[in-house]
Amino acid sequence: MALPTIFNKDISEKIIQRINHLKSDSQPNWGKMNVSEMLAHCNVTYEMVYENKHPKPNFFMKAMMKLFVKKIVTSETPYKHNGQTAPAFKIKDSRNFETEKIRLIDYINKTQQLGANSFDNKDSHSFGKLSTNEWNNMFYKHLDHHLHQFGV
Repeated sequence: MALPTIFNKDISEKIIQRINHLKSDSQPNWGKMNVSEMLAHCNVTYEMVYENKHPKPNFFMKAMMKLFVKKIVTSETPYKHNGQTAPAFKIKDSRNFETEKIRLIDYINKTQQLGANSFDNKDSHSFGKLSTNEWNNMFYKHLDHHLHQFGV
């Protein structure tokens, strides 16, 4: 079953509404991250698209990620609770809830405004070129997973 399209304004607004239901003291239904760390963790996906902040994996690591991780990240299959987190996505310092929330909403809006065509066959940080559908699944599934984690 196809995932909702994050490039669609109505869908991105529904995700943002869910984010706006979070509070700085929202508790997770599973996992170790607090809500501020979760928002920062979700921002990493977008930082890898829009910022030159994270080192790209070397050829060997990129090949391994394409072989073993890409399908998990870009398919429609939901993530399992308490799954492995890639090192770049582990938040090791404290984060400000409002700052991370605003950053995430800004990234979602930017992605929606750029539109699906901007992502068709676009090179990803870790997996090489992805289709629009793969980008959508990666963006939407990750956000939906963590918003469910925090009950919104």
